[in-house]
Amino acid sequence: MRIGELAERTGVSVRSLRYYEEQGLLDSERSSGGHRHYTEHEIDRVEYLQRLYAAGLSSQTILSVLPCLESPSEATSDAAFARLVEERDKLVTHMAGLRKTLESLDELISANRERRASSNPRAQGASDASGA
Repeated sequence: MRIGELAERTGVSVRSLRYYEEQGLLDSERSSGGHRHYTEHEIDRVEYLQRLYAAGLSSQTILSVLPCLESPSEATSDAAFARLVEERDKLVTHMAGLRKTLESLDELISANRERRASSNPRAQGASDASGA
């Protein structure tokens, strides 16, 4: 099948499919005219790649876990598992940093609200009138 049909059948843009190929994630045969041709197998491959991207993995990380799919063995499975755990740990660390950043931002907003309320008598009067 040609690239347009693969795109249609997988719901992935032609541009994305070309990118996957540039990154070494997807293979195609070339016709004498240079057109890409894919087999039915590539449909499953693209859907698998989409799931990995949806999990937040980069092309480089996906490339490192693909041997588990292409040549399943205990070694490739262990390597893929280790890489996925490593990526998850990075996400957990990043999320902890984001939580700290959010807490700091909340503190700044709260302090700013307090300062604005104490320096603006109309705002103070409006909040007193509302029962706050």
